[in-house]
Amino acid sequence: MSDSLPPCPQCSSEYTYEMNTLMVCPECGHEWAPADADAAGSAGAGDRVIKDAVGNVLNDGDTVTVIKALKVKGSASGIKAGTKVRNIRLVDGVDGHDIDCRIEGFGAMQLKSGVVKKA
Repeated sequence: MSDSLPPCPQCSSEYTYEMNTLMVCPECGHEWAPADADAAGSAGAGDRVIKDAVGNVLNDGDTVTVIKALKVKGSASGIKAGTKVRNIRLVDGVDGHDIDCRIEGFGAMQLKSGVVKKA
């Protein structure tokens, strides 16, 4: 194990470790091959632009507001329109869910950028 492991390319955590041929981030769960990180670093990490429902560019750590009521599986009540979500993280999610966040009263979940606006 080397003394200087690269930080996580998604969340910039310094607590990465090696698992077989992959690098793993214990904070966000991202796994990558060390060769992929070198290629991504040379290509530029800011190639992906995610916009909210009204066209504002979103960044990690932003605060957003939910603009329409959302149903949540397993919950009697859903997320109401106007709910503020702080400290979002942009991810490559499944089915267009590109925001990873924690909503008070519901816990961790993923949202689509089309149902939020930047606060």
